[in-house]
Amino acid sequence: MSHPSKETTFVMIKPDGVQRGLVGEILKRVERVGLKIVALKMVVPTEDQCWTHYNKNDEWFNKKGERTISDRQAVGLPVDKPAMEYGKDIVRALVKFMTSGPVVAMVLSGNQAVGIVQKLVGGTEPLTSDVGTIRGDYTLDSYNLSSLDERAVRNLIHCSDKPEEAQREMQIWFKPEELVKYRQLNEEILYDVNLDGILE
Repeated sequence: MSHPSKETTFVMIKPDGVQRGLVGEILKRVERVGLKIVALKMVVPTEDQCWTHYNKNDEWFNKKGERTISDRQAVGLPVDKPAMEYGKDIVRALVKFMTSGPVVAMVLSGNQAVGIVQKLVGGTEPLTSDVGTIRGDYTLDSYNLSSLDERAVRNLIHCSDKPEEAQREMQIWFKPEELVKYRQLNEEILYDVNLDGILE
């Protein structure tokens, strides 16, 4: 088992983050907390990559579809298909959104990197994300609005929610040789138990 300080996670700045010129601001936040960038590239995702990335099952499609039906009924819109299809429409909209332009994919390393990034990014819905998080500070979309407009929620960034999911997602977007193993001086102050060698 590797040391906790070596945990890796996958992050993607979505097309809205790139188009709004927030790449530098997002990178600044992840670096400022002490995470190390071990892979970074700009790509235009393919449909196959996106469907593989989102990796949803029938239970997920039904649950999300039922929420969409509830949202539509609340504002008097017709319900003309089963929950499963509304659920699949969510991923179809995500795929359409994610393939619309370039994204910035990255792998970050550091102590409990998955949880730290989730804390920085905030909740999936910008409307309810905490102030101080990336989503809470830089965008204002909501599930209700995106559902009514039949499009993906524009929340700037994707991050893995579990270490095993991070490993799965990294393999979709990066080849093993694209992850750079290197020592960063910043790690000495973050992880060196005794802070040896500071005083002369």
